This record gives sequence, structure tokens and C-alpha cells, in this order.
Amino acid sequence: MKKHLTVILFLSLMIGVLPAIPVRLSRGGTKAAVPADKTANEVSTETQQETSLPETETAHETVSDEPYKVLNTADGEVTEVSVRDYVIGAVCAEMPASFEPEALKAQAAAAHTYAERQRALERAKPDASLKGADFSNDTSKYQGYFTKEQIKQYYGENFDEYYGKVSKAVDEVLPYILTYNGSPIISAFCSMSSGKTESAENAWGTAVDYLVPVDSSYDTSAPKYMEEVRFNAEALREKLGSAFPDIKLEGDISEWLAVTDVSESGTVLTLTAGDKSISGNELRSALGLRSACFDIRYENDSAVITTRGFGHGVGMSQYGADAMAKDGHSWQEIVAHYYPGCTISES
Repeated sequence: MKKHLTVILFLSLMIGVLPAIPVRLSRGGTKAAVPADKTANEVSTETQQETSLPETETAHETVSDEPYKVLNTADGEVTEVSVRDYVIGAVCAEMPASFEPEALKAQAAAAHTYAERQRALERAKPDASLKGADFSNDTSKYQGYFTKEQIKQYYGENFDEYYGKVSKAVDEVLPYILTYNGSPIISAFCSMSSGKTESAENAWGTAVDYLVPVDSSYDTSAPKYMEEVRFNAEALREKLGSAFPDIKLEGDISEWLAVTDVSESGTVLTLTAGDKSISGNELRSALGLRSACFDIRYENDSAVITTRGFGHGVGMSQYGADAMAKDGHSWQEIVAHYYPGCTISES
């Protein structure tokens, strides 16, 4: 019988009053191939893809212990993976094991929820390219996942310590997923926000009741929160021309880019690029920026772009979750903060 544990939203305690503290992380051992947008000493940013936003939600009656079917895109084989092994592999791929246990638990709940929702959607509307699988190991489309052998390679000499730590966190939350109106949520997460998370509507054009801006001021003290990149005229013209082949860039470089609209979370919604009006996400993609929260200034015939945060900024901030855990918050409080109005559901 399914029980619902309604999450108590401690927003009055958590929004706007949490002081920013430094967040440090380290990874040991030999690294396996790491998914896109993930580099040394950083966490995943884009695993909850924009294309995963649903047309409709699918009712979810119980948390299943049926193995997931994962397509290996390298050889086309579909492998059955137990729920426990999959969630452990997803957490290892998506969050450093050096993070606090309560943050790892929050990530595990999000990863499990993602898998349950994706399986339900795939069964309702099968994708022939998955060959009967629930999802694949293609991190450009689905959340990251490491096999145990990949985890061993990734953690190296720290395998026993880190694998044990992640496994313990997963085991504690494995009976639970996050739901909204009885269905698994879109458990989007990012590396770090601008200091306030972004709405799904601003990021992807579709409003989601629980993917709305919340305070995440801890993020402002995360490593590489603010980064500066510089483009001279030649480099900027090449990148913009590649992304927008018919763009017209006339006059001085200082006239090429100008921000026109910014969200309350700092995301650039629109800007002019030459003769075009584009979104901040389009410029982010064109220039390889860390986020769509940025400022532009011009110095010495170059465009200098300063970004804040890393990733799309929607849903749970992983650095924010770790900082909340360091400050004594439970995984339940973390998910309640970043997914307001959602429920922790138990089979």
C-alpha cells in the first residue's frame, strides 16, 4: 500500500536566511570518461534535459523493484540493472562522493524519481531507438549512470570508501520517490544556480508548478561560481557565425551583443546579437558559457562575459544541497526547499 509522507516546507527557515559558506570537494583516483558538462572538481549540470519536460504526467501507483533496462549506446545492447545498482551508479556519476551524506540522499531521491518517471513515460510512448530499454547511457539525453566497473575506475584507490558512502545513502532513501499530484516529478537539478534557482518556464518555456525560483544563496560561495571569458572580434565573429550562419555583425564589436531582458533569477532571457534577437541560452550554447546568467562588457576591442553559476539553474542546486547538509539540514528538507509543494512517496 502506498503511503504518502507530505514534506513539511521549511521555506520560512530556508529562503533568504541561509548564509553562504564555502563549499569544497575533491575526487580521488583515476577518472573514467565523464559526461559532458562535467570536469574535474565539478558536478553535473545538464543531466535533466529540457526535452524531458512532459506533455502529460503519468500516474504512479507504487515504487517498483523491477530492474531498469538500460541501452548501451556503444554496442546497442540492452542490460537489466537492479533499481539499487542503477541509483548508486547515477549518484556516483552525478554528484561527488565527497559531498555530505544528506546531499547524496537528496541526489539519490532525485535520481530514483527521474528513472521511475522516465520508465513510465517510455512505456506510455515507446521510443524505437531505445530498443525496448527505459533509457540509455547517453548523457546528452538522460541522466548520468556508471556501472560498478566504471565506478571502480572513477574512484580508484578511494573506491571502497566512496562506494560504501554512496551505497549507504542510497539504501536509506531507496524506498522513496518525489511526487506531485501522485506522479513522479521532473527532478531537475543543476550544479549551482546564480544564487536563486530559475523557473522551468524561463529556462525551457514550460511552466512547472514546483520548478520555480527559490533562494540558493549558498551557491555564491561555490567554487568557480563566477567565471570570466574574453572574446576578441575575430573569435566572437567566428562563434556567432557558426551558430547563426546569416547573422550580420556590423560596426564596432561593442555593438554586437546587448542584453535586453533578464529574469528575477538573473537569467538572460533575450539579447540582441548583431541583427538578431536571441535567448541567453542560445548565446550560452553558441559561446560555450557556463550558464545563461551573465553580464557583458567591452574592453580593449574584446567582449568580456562574466557568468554566475553553472548549468540551467532549474530545480535542486547540487552545491546548494551540499551546503544545506553541512548546515544541518536533512535530505527531506533539501528536497522540500528545491521542489516546493512536492511529496515524498513511499511504497
